[in-house]
Amino acid sequence: MAGEKTDLTGAKETLLMTLYGKALESRLPNSLLEDHFADEAVRKIDYDFSRLKVDDNLGIGLAIRAKTLDVRVEDFLARNPGAIVLHLGCGLDTRIFRVAPPVGVDWFDVDYPEVIELRRKLYPSRNHYHLTASSVIEPGWLAEVPRNRPAMVVAEGLTPYLPADEGLRLLSRLVSRLASGELMFDAYSSFGLKLLRLHPALRVTGAEVHWSIEDPHELERAVPKLRFVEDISAYKPEHAARMGWSAKLFVRLWKHIPALRKIGRLLRYRF
Repeated sequence: MAGEKTDLTGAKETLLMTLYGKALESRLPNSLLEDHFADEAVRKIDYDFSRLKVDDNLGIGLAIRAKTLDVRVEDFLARNPGAIVLHLGCGLDTRIFRVAPPVGVDWFDVDYPEVIELRRKLYPSRNHYHLTASSVIEPGWLAEVPRNRPAMVVAEGLTPYLPADEGLRLLSRLVSRLASGELMFDAYSSFGLKLLRLHPALRVTGAEVHWSIEDPHELERAVPKLRFVEDISAYKPEHAARMGWSAKLFVRLWKHIPALRKIGRLLRYRF
């Protein structure tokens, strides 16, 4: 049986890197993510994943980031029955299946039309699950989202690919449209963006990264309705135990050197 063809390029193609990394981690003993949907999707797609140079260390790192976000989404939904979830730049991530939101939650996965088309071929549908085929920076798609319910907004692996001005406009539209909620995404310093540009996957795909965030409070000033809650380290030593020695060393340095912690981290806000 022929696999699903994909002609994604640039930043869109990098979603195959994150999918493959999560699939690799899910094949490891004692997997943190246990993302069987990702593993099945990789097997269904007709694509040479080896060109992206993803190894187990990267897969473990991606799984740690994803799991951290999953736990925060689950906590928000436990505190806010009947909430909505906006998963921006969802790519082929299977968060909705990992989280398995309770009855009463409406979930919106938002990405480019060609990405959403591929999702439809790879994953099953669910009640109250909405696939929104649009660039996240286009304003029109938000009109379909309920505005009077608490919202959890998640963007994983999205913000660096946005121009800073477009990213800030997106955040402003979100907090203007939605009544209340939380926002979580990964952010990179300017040094972090330099390191990202060296990654083989970005070189192979030609993807470009633009938006660096040095100080989380920058966004409070630019988008006054946002309130900074926490800055979460991308890596924890206990999660890095399965990594190779060089990656373990980097995680130890990461913990103790503030400049390294700013390279990449998760930021959480309320609005």
